[in-house]
Amino acid sequence: QVQLVESGGGLVQAGGSLRLSCAASGTIYRINNMDWYRQAPGKERELVARTTSGGNTNYADFVKGRFTVSRINAKNTVYLQMNSLKPEDTAVYYCNVAGLINTLRPFISWGQGTQVTVSS
Repeated sequence: QVQLVESGGGLVQAGGSLRLSCAASGTIYRINNMDWYRQAPGKERELVARTTSGGNTNYADFVKGRFTVSRINAKNTVYLQMNSLKPEDTAVYYCNVAGLINTLRPFISWGQGTQVTVSS
């Protein structure tokens, strides 16, 4: 079983910055994609950013140029640097990690979520 622990959320004024972290632990053979999602009240969960095992990154249009996703493979950790935050970025942010527990058994795990609140 793979556990994810998130940290770094909080309250910030519009235009400010926050950095989220998500560390994976447990029986891990390989990690493939490491993603960040968010869910605002009354809305569906949406993909914010993705980093692949090959180092590629993808971003939702609404965060391009403001957010940066990165990972340290040796630490099984993914980060989300959020700059120029807007009130509409207010949401619970979740990390999602997919990989292999062994050569035959895949896993997908979710973090517990961390609240990000941006005041105007």
